[in-house]
Amino acid sequence: MGPGELLDVLLAAGRRADRATHVRDLPPREGRRADWPDWADRDLVRGYRVLGVDRPWEHQVEAAEAVRGGHHTVLATSTGSGKSLAFWLPALTAVRAGAADAVLDPGRIESARRRPTVLYLSPTKALAADQLAGLVRLLDAAGTRDVRVATCDGDTGRDERRWVREHADVVLTNPDFLHFALLPQHRTWSRVLSSLAYVVVDECHAFRGVFGAHVGLVLRRLRRLAAAYGASPVVVLASATTADPAASAARLIGVDPADVHAVTADASPAGRKTVVLWQPPELPGGDGPWAALLPEDDPWATVLTVPATDVPREEDADGDGDDPLPATDGPGSVAVASSAGASAPEGRGPLGTGEQLVAVPQDRPRRTATAEVAELLADLVTAGARTLAFTRSRRGAESVATTTRAHLAEVDPTLPSLVSSYRGGYLPEERRALEQAIRSGHLRALATTNALELGVDISGLDAVLIAGWPGTRVSLWQQAGRAGRAGAEGLVVLVAREDPLDTYLVHHPEAALDAPVEATVFDPQNPYVLAPHLCAAAAEQPLRADELDLFGPRAGDLLTELTERGILRRRPSGWYWTHAEPASRMTDLRGAGGQPVRVVELDTGRLLGTVDAASADATVHPGAVYVHLGATYVVDELHLEDGVALATRRDVDHGTWARWVTSTEIVEVEREVAWGPLTWSLGQVDVTTQVLGYQRKRLPDLQVLSTHELDLPPRTLRTAAVWWTAPPEVLARAGVTLETAPGALHAAEHASIGLLPLLATCDRWDLGGLSTVVHADTGTATVFVHDGHPGGAGFAERGFELGATWLRATRDTIASCPCGTGCPACVQSPKCGNGNEPLDKAAALRLLDAVLSHAPHPTPSPTR
Repeated sequence: MGPGELLDVLLAAGRRADRATHVRDLPPREGRRADWPDWADRDLVRGYRVLGVDRPWEHQVEAAEAVRGGHHTVLATSTGSGKSLAFWLPALTAVRAGAADAVLDPGRIESARRRPTVLYLSPTKALAADQLAGLVRLLDAAGTRDVRVATCDGDTGRDERRWVREHADVVLTNPDFLHFALLPQHRTWSRVLSSLAYVVVDECHAFRGVFGAHVGLVLRRLRRLAAAYGASPVVVLASATTADPAASAARLIGVDPADVHAVTADASPAGRKTVVLWQPPELPGGDGPWAALLPEDDPWATVLTVPATDVPREEDADGDGDDPLPATDGPGSVAVASSAGASAPEGRGPLGTGEQLVAVPQDRPRRTATAEVAELLADLVTAGARTLAFTRSRRGAESVATTTRAHLAEVDPTLPSLVSSYRGGYLPEERRALEQAIRSGHLRALATTNALELGVDISGLDAVLIAGWPGTRVSLWQQAGRAGRAGAEGLVVLVAREDPLDTYLVHHPEAALDAPVEATVFDPQNPYVLAPHLCAAAAEQPLRADELDLFGPRAGDLLTELTERGILRRRPSGWYWTHAEPASRMTDLRGAGGQPVRVVELDTGRLLGTVDAASADATVHPGAVYVHLGATYVVDELHLEDGVALATRRDVDHGTWARWVTSTEIVEVEREVAWGPLTWSLGQVDVTTQVLGYQRKRLPDLQVLSTHELDLPPRTLRTAAVWWTAPPEVLARAGVTLETAPGALHAAEHASIGLLPLLATCDRWDLGGLSTVVHADTGTATVFVHDGHPGGAGFAERGFELGATWLRATRDTIASCPCGTGCPACVQSPKCGNGNEPLDKAAALRLLDAVLSHAPHPTPSPTR
């Protein structure tokens, strides 16, 4: 069935026609072929031809020629455009040529040179495993036995790791392994480093934010050590289509943009693609606050460094939302949160009177995105379509798969077995089996997190469903590209969540589909990221003054500070690490707060999966319900020091939602702008969070069954925040009284967090916040929005620089929403754990008008 027929299935003979807010057909594109380069290894070319690649696409040849010519190269083309050929052709040709030289004349001194090596880096182990399988197929098809290829990561055993060090020509790994193992133990990897000809960085657009800054510094350390061993590798990067890929690639590897050759003209064919923007229907009835109907997307399952939220409201023990909420009765910023996990929740204002209800009977909530996607997925599976359904969280993937199977069981008892979930935290063998099953057709659909957004080769899919805006246009087109790969036709449906940004986008298709893709944002000069990498570099090999340019202009000052604090030791020959513990342990590339916690079945000792350390307190605490491949387990014990959670298989009728307390403190004001009587600020804040307990809630109605206390340690996040103040005269001008101020500030905070992703390369799950009538550090009404990563990720800074534009977009979104007193499409948040109370839409609109009357046009001009 083509995309038109599949859309007819979803529209259900017109019964769902009003849910499709926009339908767009993207025209097909003809492919443009090129000849194989003269230098290409003939056996490899034969292998590609056996696999169906008679002639390469033009962009593949352009990139391969640049790599072969010794130029750092970034290839930024669409999903399924064959980027891997562009780097494997020159890399494997070089390896085979080196091997042939040694065989042709083993007695000549020139032949004693080691054969070239290649290091392949990907953001996920799954992608490295997929590339290994592809390389094995290619080499088998080529009939070659002289190229030794292997993966090596944290799961690789000691003996296998030794073989890789001593024999492998191509090593497939990830930045984490480089940081924790290969670079600190570089002497044992001297064979690989001294012969390093190519470094491949796959899916490099995934290296953004704080993670991207870490990876950029790991690559600088790699290039530094390679140079010490006499190698100067060419770096080739594969990326989704992004803005200014040359600049992003140069920043990632630490070179001038002029030294990077960018290939952006996609010559691969593309089939017709139908893109549908979809808004779920309103639910019938509903004459009370709707927070209990919102936990659909399980935002808590999105892992950040800590559940970074500030919300004042201590007695909200019965809040039904999925994220932390505020909790303060007075002027401080102490907050009690209720959430199912460890996202970066938004803060809430102090306790109000409770009289400002969010909804009235005529403002009904809409069906959740996950529930809608489950129904659509069931229809597609019934129609025989091979489909991926992308969700925003691990629990969302489990929920969609379970609900879809339940729908299918009512149609045909053989259909539920064709659907499964796929997410991070599964064991490698489970993920490989699922990937093979969807390729072979044994599975017809997978409900997945963004774990399948990257380049794992799953082709021939008919449709993609996306439950909620994925955060960036880059991700949107990456996920959409899974439909109709290899030039086939495909259907893509973006289903809106009850979220200001989602609602805006499905009613403004130009913002989602016509706007240019974002640039990849990350800052390797973030001192919280740079400092531990300088220590790691000094531990690997004393850091010399003439090497500091590689690490950027802040390196010198940071080294001075590290020396004064006794962390490094300065000698005439450079800076030295003199401590017994490994310097690489000073930081975690992914901001997970430590090694993953293993979830182990208590009765059998079987490893079920893993949970990031930062989310363990909230998701695998004693009593927590853990869902794995549709089966439920109850956690009996959590041993944080050992990184183990012990769980027992039980069928339960409830889920668990953690509750925590959070406080926020301004540490440093870095920039400040006066907007008349208001202050617009950027700086560092400390967000301290501690899980206090959890609630058991019956499914699916979320009735609270019981509340339990926990004794877990606090976690502190120092990060960047942007905040604005509203002194009493501004509140008075807006007609915002002491009674309505909490709801006004809270509503403005929610909406502004929802709109910031339009201006910064992030989504609302990257952000946290606080709104309070009187903050202890400012002495007045204040709204904070902060990054959910240590040291910041550049999102708050972007909000500061575009402050007036940001708040005007926030104001316009609230004003244009047709609801009466506030709804999830404007001021409610799916992350709010205090039931989205207090919220006051009308007061928020008046407040933002008053604030913007003092704002410069179009943006503030920051002073330092």
